[in-house]
Amino acid sequence: MRSRPVLIAAAASGALAVLMIVLLVLPKMSEVSKAREELQAAQDEEITLQSQLRSLQDAQAQAEQTQKEIQALEAKVPPTADLPGLFRLLQAAADRAGVDFFQFSPGTPTADPSGTFSVITGQIVVTGNYFMLQEFLYRLESLPRAAKVTSVSIAPGGGGETGGTTLATNQLQMQLNVEFYTTDASAGPGSIPGPSGATTTGA
Repeated sequence: MRSRPVLIAAAASGALAVLMIVLLVLPKMSEVSKAREELQAAQDEEITLQSQLRSLQDAQAQAEQTQKEIQALEAKVPPTADLPGLFRLLQAAADRAGVDFFQFSPGTPTADPSGTFSVITGQIVVTGNYFMLQEFLYRLESLPRAAKVTSVSIAPGGGGETGGTTLATNQLQMQLNVEFYTTDASAGPGSIPGPSGATTTGA
C-alpha cells in the first residue's frame, strides 16, 4: 500500500519538473536564441557600416581628383551650348594653324534621343596649304571641348576669292561637318538656361 503514495509523489514530482521546464527553462532558451539572433544582426550591421565607412573614406581621399575629372568633363561637354565660347575656341585654333580663311556655321542644338544631352551640328570651312589644314585638324582634335568630325572634304582652292579673301592657286579648301555637345538636354530656342539660335561667323 505504501508503493501507491510513492508513485503518486513521483508522478507529482515529474509533473512539477515538466511544469518547471515549460515555465522557466523554455522561455529562457527562447530568450537566449533571440539574443543570439540580435547579436548576429548587430554584427552583420557593424560589418556593413564598416564597409560603408571605408567607402566614404576612399571617396574623401579621392575627392580632389574626382573634382578635377568632373571639371575636365564639364569643359568637354559644358552645361550650356555656349556658341560664342565655341566660336572663340575654333577661331583660336584657326589662328594658331595660320589658315588664310576660317568660317564656322553652327546649327541649332537638338536633344539626343536619350534625353541626356544635346548635339550641336556645325560646318567648318578653312583654306590654306596642306600643312595649315593638317595643323588645324590637330588643333581641332586637341580642343578642350569634345568634338566629333562626321565628314571631311578637301578640294583645290583654285585661286580667286572666298568670303572676300583672295586665295592663292596652290591653296586647298577643307570643309568639315562637326558635332559638339552640351549636357543641356533642352538646348535650343526657348530652352533653359537659354536659347541658342543658328548663326554664321567667319573671318
